[in-house]
Amino acid sequence: MPEQLERLKTALADSYAIERELGAGGMATVYLARDLKHDRLVAVKVFRPELAASMGVERFLREIQITAKLSHPHILPLYDSGEADGFLYYVMPYVEGESLHDLMAREKQLPIHDAIRITKEVAEALGQAHSYGLVHRDIKPQNILLSGGHAVVADFGISRAVSVAGGEKLTQTGMAVGTPAYMSPEQAAGDENLDGRSDLYSLGCVLYEMLVGQVPFTGPTPQSIMARHTMDTAPPPKIMRDTIPDDLEDVIYCALAKAPADRFRTATEFAEALEAVITGESPRLTKTGIARRPRRRAKSHRPLIYAAGAVLLVGGVFAGWQLLPRGPARDASAGGLDPTQVAVLYLNDLSADGELRHLADGFTEALISSLSQVRALNVISGNGVAPYRESALPPDSIARALRV
Repeated sequence: MPEQLERLKTALADSYAIERELGAGGMATVYLARDLKHDRLVAVKVFRPELAASMGVERFLREIQITAKLSHPHILPLYDSGEADGFLYYVMPYVEGESLHDLMAREKQLPIHDAIRITKEVAEALGQAHSYGLVHRDIKPQNILLSGGHAVVADFGISRAVSVAGGEKLTQTGMAVGTPAYMSPEQAAGDENLDGRSDLYSLGCVLYEMLVGQVPFTGPTPQSIMARHTMDTAPPPKIMRDTIPDDLEDVIYCALAKAPADRFRTATEFAEALEAVITGESPRLTKTGIARRPRRRAKSHRPLIYAAGAVLLVGGVFAGWQLLPRGPARDASAGGLDPTQVAVLYLNDLSADGELRHLADGFTEALISSLSQVRALNVISGNGVAPYRESALPPDSIARALRV
């Protein structure tokens, strides 16, 4: 928006000369600027107006001061922050180089030693932040910058400011901190009381991606990906890259444990386990208590809502088949219905405040996606069943309307 950019340039003109946009995300835009006082290039991150309004100036400035205390070689420092003409912003060093996301887009899979080193450096950075009570909440390759061959974690400011200062108003803007492909199960479930172990899960996802070339879980929608974090076990990395050491696979599965209590207790333990892989000392013998990787096809512990949905689905399909006549006349007597056509209705969120609706939707979409892989079935899309979400119609009426 040219008008907004001109307004921003004017608002910051006494301290920073905005040169160009570096990138934009769901919650903020980053600009390359020159720090006029110190004659250096910096990156200025400016929050979207609606998000800035939901946070409020005083709380934003108060909370981001905690972020300013961080000082670590693998954490991008905070130079400045403030409010100008309605804009909330903070200033960071401009890092010449690329992000881990850019590197992986080019290389797909990284050398094992490089992946371990980068993960260890990020874990060390997280350890320092966690000691201040700071949880990043959005560890992903885009927030890991590579400077001089070393990892630097960015955006502690946005996670702290948005999650704490934004509070309950954040959901009203339609935005949330976190990226579905890297969210811990507890973050996907909407838990507001996250601790550092949530970041370790996200870092485990990043390590998995560096080694394998893809994230542990994918899906057709953000909700379905979040649902898979809560219910599925990641495919063994060694299946896709057999040179991955067994001990390193153990480390990955410990970081990706569904229950926080089953993960590394601290970022320091995560880093120590990675160091043990490098030195050849079996991390299973350390105090971290690393969970052994699955030797057979892993069985995940499904949430009750998913199990209930699966039971209802199977029951409905079975009942539909039972109602159809047996034998060759089945198709004709069913009024021309295709017995291979299946519909999965959206699960209802029965929680008190509806906070689990995104997960309920994710389970439904994951079921639709999985069943769609079965060639013998014709599965109605999510858009096809959406009109019947929370419908008061009886199931048989919906079935007739959908011709299933």
